[in-house]
Order: sequence, then structure tokens, then C-alpha cells
Amino acid sequence: MKYCFLCALCALCALCDSVAPVYFFLMSREIIQVHSIDDPRLAPYRALKERDLAREGGRFIAEGEQVVRRLFASNFKAESVLLSERRVEEIAPIVPEDVIVYVASDAVIEKILGFRFHSGVMAVGLRGRTKTLDDVLPKEAEKLRLVICPDTANTENLGGMIRIAAAFGADAMILGPQCCDPFFRQSVRVSMGTAFRLPLIQSADLSRDLGRLRDEWNVELIATVLDESAEMLVTAKISDRWALLFGNEAQGLSKEVVEWCDRRITIPMKLGTDSLNVMVAAGVFLYHFSQQG
Repeated sequence: MKYCFLCALCALCALCDSVAPVYFFLMSREIIQVHSIDDPRLAPYRALKERDLAREGGRFIAEGEQVVRRLFASNFKAESVLLSERRVEEIAPIVPEDVIVYVASDAVIEKILGFRFHSGVMAVGLRGRTKTLDDVLPKEAEKLRLVICPDTANTENLGGMIRIAAAFGADAMILGPQCCDPFFRQSVRVSMGTAFRLPLIQSADLSRDLGRLRDEWNVELIATVLDESAEMLVTAKISDRWALLFGNEAQGLSKEVVEWCDRRITIPMKLGTDSLNVMVAAGVFLYHFSQQG
């Protein structure tokens, strides 16, 4: 179906379905109405197997109005948008002109996705080229503030880490080969779109990159650990070029990674608490060091 957005007598226009909603925008664009759950054009949205999306065309899913708006405002390219009929009038005018807009009823969308589509706004984005240290980190920078996750396996935790790192002014996040994909739908959603703004470097050889950071960028590598013999966070001071390394949810940082680091810093625990969620710990560490200028 096509809606003519320029015609003030849209209800009488032969282009429009007689039961279609009437929308008035400053310019016209094609809105593709979808009625079938088997429409091949919606394959990226259907049965969201995110590894397949990444492998077959380098795509990712952005879900929710705020995340999709931040996708549009970023350097990432949106390929298409899927809107519930109830959101067309509000969202369609902000969609870039070269992005395809699909519209369907809530009932059809729920069948396509396999779950209730409360927000009514979803997009397919393109990942672009994977970034390296040399792409992102200027060696002449006066200051560098990095977050490194060697093997974070939980998509929600990684999304939260991205959002926290961005909030406290990290210049980039480096992910080890065993880390989950930062562009999985859940990670992108929990990051609230900060995954589109914070530079993400996916390392193929973390030991090599840690060595390069220390030798070529003069970055101080700091392991965050649970160890009473480590430096206490409250008294820890850092240089202008630093990287905080956070372990995964179960084992923390590996012995090999800790040995690569210049220092070990810990948050003291009380009442028999053995650890903090990695997102909480990251927030505590990054807030502390952000107060040092």
C-alpha cells in the first residue's frame, strides 16, 4: 500500500485504501504495508537469529523508540524500519529518506517476531567495518580512558557496561574474542543506543593488543579484582592514560590477563559479600576515576 502524504484530500485519493489512516507530512514517501507473516522482505525481523543476522549481511536489530532514534542520529546506517500502525504518524517523519519503512498491525508483527511488540518501533542496522586499535585510538592523545572486557558472556551485562562506560566518559571499549556480541539485540537495547556512539573495538588477539596498548599508547593496564592484597579503590590514583579490565560473571579475570596488567585494584566487601555484578562494579570504578579529572 502507498499513502500519499501531500494530498489534503487523501481520503479520496486512488492511491490510498479506504480504511487506511490519513497521515499528513511535509514530504511524501512510500510506506510498505505488510499483511503476511511470510513476507520475505521482513526476513531480518522474523525469528531473530542474531548470529545469522551478523553473518549474512552484517546486520543488527535496534528495538524501541529511543534506541532507533539514536541509530538515526549515529554514523551507523539503518537499512529498514518496522512500525506498528499506531506509531506511523509519530515515527515515519523522522526516518531518513533512504530508509525503507514497513508498517503492519500489532497482531501481524507479534506473529512475525514471536513476542509482543510493545514499543511498536524496530529497525535493522548495518554494522559496518570492524574497528581496530589503530582506527580508534590516537597515539598523540593527551588522555585515554578505556574499558576492556576480555570475556563478558552475558548480553545484558555487556549492554549495561557499554552504557556505563559511555556515561562516565570512556574513549572506547575493547572486547576480547570470547566476549558476546555487542550488537546482539539485547545488548543494544540495554545500552540504550550508546553502542552507536561509544567506539567498540573487537580484538582478535587480546594479549597482543594489551601489549600494544602498554608499549605503543603508554596505557596503564589496571585489573579489577577480588583480592584483599590489591590496592583499595578509595585511595587509588591513576595516570592520564589508563584501561580498566573487568572479568566475566563467573570467574573474573583470568590469571593470564591479570599478569598482563600493571596494577590490581579492588573494592572492599562487607557482610560476607563475595562480589558485585560487573555492571555495578564498573559504575563504581569509573565514577571514582572520573572524579580525578
